[in-house]
Amino acid sequence: MIGIISAMQEEIQALLHQLENTTITEKGMRKYYQGTLFGKEVILVFSRWGKVASAVTTTQLINDFDVSEIIFTGVAGGIVNELNIGDVVIGKNLFQHDLNASPFYEKLEIPILKKKFLNTSDASKLLAATNTFFKNYNTYIKPSDAALFDIDNPKVVFGDIASGDQFISSLKKIKKLNKLIPTATCVEMEGAAVAQVCFEYQIPFSIIRIISDKANDNAHIDFSTFANSIASNYALGILKNYFS
Repeated sequence: MIGIISAMQEEIQALLHQLENTTITEKGMRKYYQGTLFGKEVILVFSRWGKVASAVTTTQLINDFDVSEIIFTGVAGGIVNELNIGDVVIGKNLFQHDLNASPFYEKLEIPILKKKFLNTSDASKLLAATNTFFKNYNTYIKPSDAALFDIDNPKVVFGDIASGDQFISSLKKIKKLNKLIPTATCVEMEGAAVAQVCFEYQIPFSIIRIISDKANDNAHIDFSTFANSIASNYALGILKNYFS
């Protein structure tokens, strides 16, 4: 069974609409939607925002639902000039940018694990699925919705992701992140925590991040609308290809 997590329900709403033979289990103030999606047995859950919430959700998912793989999908803020709204980052290495246990460990280093980042599973199939999605973009995304967020000729990159329990919304903070983790392409609040849980339980992990803003002083888009009309349908199109 494949576990699919997002931080907001809006980010997986399109997937929930396609879920068949659905059963719902409530645990720890969360709803786990189990069923069949494009011929695959899956379980969907939204974790809520932040590293603690996502780690709790992932641990529950692994211990109670016997998942063989976990995929996280949701929005992120781009922190490199090459990324624009509507682009997709398929995660490579996941860093906790707010982790600092010095002087006992180096900055960014996860205590005990002694790793500064955790890498995802083989991403080749997910990258191919995303490229196929872009070839059929208007099947999933209305031109008017794309125009609303100035999405033009979106692309996918395979890149590093920075996670932390703060919303990055200033150029000053972006510059600090660029210096701290030069390879990071985008920033969000859950991915590295999910990656750590999956690493410790030896569960394959992948992450899809849709760029919703540039994480700067202009990061003021309507996230609910973007998640519903763009991110949710990106997840639908990408995972439909991934599961085929």
